[in-house]
Amino acid sequence: MKRDIEILAPVGSMESLYAAVKNGANAVYLGGKLFNARQYASNFNNEEMKTAVELAHLCGVRVYVTLNILLNNEELKQAIDYIIFLYNIDVDAIIVQDMGLVKIVQIVLPDFELHASTQMTINNYRGVQFLEDCGFKRVVLAREVEFDDIKDIKSKTHLELEGFIHGALCVSYSGQCLMSSLIGQRSGNRGRCAQPCRMTYSLVDLESGEYINESLINKYILSLKDLMTIEQIRQIVDSGLMSLKIEGRMKRPEYVATIVSKYRKALDRVSNKGLENITSQDIKEMKQAFNRGFTKGFILGEKSPNMVSLDRANNKGIYLGIVTRVKKDRYITIKLDEDLHKGDGIQFVDEGMESKGMKINKITVGGKVTDHAKRGKSVDIPYISGVYASSKVMKTSDYLLNQKAADTYKDIKTNKTKSLNLFIKLKKGETPVLTACDDNNNYVQVNSDYIIEEARKKPTTADIINKQLSKAGNSIFTIDEINIDMDDNIIVPVSKLNQLRREAIEKLENINANFNKRKIINVSKINKEELLKLKNNDKKSSKKLSISVNTLLQLKQLDLTKVDRLYVRYFDGLDEYLMEHIKDIEVYIRTDRIISNNQIDSVVDKITKIKNIDGICVSNYGMLNALKNTDYILHIDEGFNIFNNYSIDYLSNYRANSFTYSLELSLEQIKEMSNHTISCSESVVYGYYQTMITKYCPISKVIKCTDCNQCTGKKLGLKDRIGKIFPFRRNGDYTIIYNSEPLMMLEYLHEFKNMNVDYLRLDFTIEDSGIREIQTVYYDYLNSFCDKQEVKEFVKEFKKKTQITKGHYYRGVL
Repeated sequence: MKRDIEILAPVGSMESLYAAVKNGANAVYLGGKLFNARQYASNFNNEEMKTAVELAHLCGVRVYVTLNILLNNEELKQAIDYIIFLYNIDVDAIIVQDMGLVKIVQIVLPDFELHASTQMTINNYRGVQFLEDCGFKRVVLAREVEFDDIKDIKSKTHLELEGFIHGALCVSYSGQCLMSSLIGQRSGNRGRCAQPCRMTYSLVDLESGEYINESLINKYILSLKDLMTIEQIRQIVDSGLMSLKIEGRMKRPEYVATIVSKYRKALDRVSNKGLENITSQDIKEMKQAFNRGFTKGFILGEKSPNMVSLDRANNKGIYLGIVTRVKKDRYITIKLDEDLHKGDGIQFVDEGMESKGMKINKITVGGKVTDHAKRGKSVDIPYISGVYASSKVMKTSDYLLNQKAADTYKDIKTNKTKSLNLFIKLKKGETPVLTACDDNNNYVQVNSDYIIEEARKKPTTADIINKQLSKAGNSIFTIDEINIDMDDNIIVPVSKLNQLRREAIEKLENINANFNKRKIINVSKINKEELLKLKNNDKKSSKKLSISVNTLLQLKQLDLTKVDRLYVRYFDGLDEYLMEHIKDIEVYIRTDRIISNNQIDSVVDKITKIKNIDGICVSNYGMLNALKNTDYILHIDEGFNIFNNYSIDYLSNYRANSFTYSLELSLEQIKEMSNHTISCSESVVYGYYQTMITKYCPISKVIKCTDCNQCTGKKLGLKDRIGKIFPFRRNGDYTIIYNSEPLMMLEYLHEFKNMNVDYLRLDFTIEDSGIREIQTVYYDYLNSFCDKQEVKEFVKEFKKKTQITKGHYYRGVL
């Protein structure tokens, strides 16, 4: 059944649930204590989750639970019990990233609705079609997908499309960011992102080490503004999105109430269900709720120079006024441009100075203490150090706005979402019978144990019956009609009428809370051992060397006698070059992790014309879908984040017979996985990790560019607060930010000897020189042509040029 366009609200607590439901959300998304991408939100324990689903369903609101992280083999065992619990409490759908989890859900609970998380980096129609074939009901598109592409995707799928319309934006394509885990072990793919994009960086020239521009020194170069599309809501609706998603599971319930209510008002106006337009006051209140500055986002064609907020990465608030006087240790005087109330939060902002904030607990106007001061007034507030005359003052929290928002969700069950018709039969010598029917044609019949008698004094009248039965209390029902079939001169105690009414309403609320009419699954009857049984890999793999190159210059530097498998990025004339130069080597065309909707067909057309190759290396679901029915052997690359054996088993059904393990796995985890990987497997042992892939361009603020043809072509990097420099390269319409130091596992190749990993891979990305030397020492050491001492000497010399990292191999991720 086709659903109406929904407003999908973020929920991080029970209060936030109340706020979302009471302010017009059609659906909410939330996380439990396990397996979700906001591990630092409050989240719901099992009992709270059950209550949340019941309350939401009573109010006609659907509930989607996030299980949108990568799971290892052991965690998938735990996940079975959890997904069955969610199914049994009537959760409407789960939001997932991991295809291993998908495999298990579809075996155990084939009718459990699946939504593909934005962590799956779905940004083209072929990726959407792949998920449709896999049995998904909905896909959360990458935030970078633009309006015209959404329309095109919608025309080519029956899948429901969901997209973000408001809130914080990740600078990286979700699912393709390793920066947090590399810097501090906290993986965004595991729900523990430390938000390194909200830290300061400086733009530097890699060759000279000089700053590119003084205005981009220690600035929030990667901190995107918040998304706001409310003034373009009609265009958003016309795009084909069915679910309009608001970000903010870690935000306060007052924020949820404010933002949801505004989008409810806007959507109702567009769909002719409401008459009120969005006003400037609405926009002001949304800014006051939280903002880092606002952008229309990539969805509505915003260009990179307008996407970032260089000076702040946290809540800006709205302009309150200016400091006119500072009396040390006594007070600060502010000339107000907005009203100020006791309990408001403010922040003082000075160019080049650290911001100072405070909560207002005392306001003095003209020598008199007051709770409230109007705009235009000069007020004195308590002194704090570090504030100077002419400092700008921002209001970051509005007490009255928060109170207004909180008043909307005091009692969730005062939402009267359904009407109720009652019919009561009262006959002498019989028990009372009350039949109740709601507007969904659900009905119940309840009886009392009381035998109706003839009245000796004051009989029960129809008015008394109507009065008692019309009390719906704090239920979801309004009583629409009451029909009475009764004998004359009878007595029925009021307590019995009330009992009948309460029992009927409770039963109907239980029916309404059970949206999906599921049969309870007994978890003890699931043979988990059989379900999770993995095949054993008994082969003794001889380690081979694979190499990936980005450019023809890199390819020409290779010693082709010292490589077993070659991954080559497409370039014009590649087929002829391969025919002339490459003999007796496995060759795979390597495709990019990000291939936009308007490019994917031309990319497929180009690479499928190459004849002199053994297979194709794919890094996104769109390419996998485009090639799954061809004769090419497919290699599943880093972009898929292979974290468990069940994902490998699932994707093996799509002509994939070779896999690169996730770069966030430890050696111990890889060893365990390789013991059960029947397909060919691979681990990366050298290279600069792609820490972020972003549509935004960090240099755009300097050259004010509108397209990539204007790029300077300089070799640039981002220098962090401790001096690490992260090189970046523009690649068509996206930027790749690389790690500050390369992975170098040369001295530790022995760790892989007892693993059933088939290929050890060198990734050459930004290197212009030294490639053959790196290749040679790895190949020779792998094949016992050089000894450990020679390797140590090589690494010692290499470290004179750059620091190195062992990545996650010895520490894993949180």
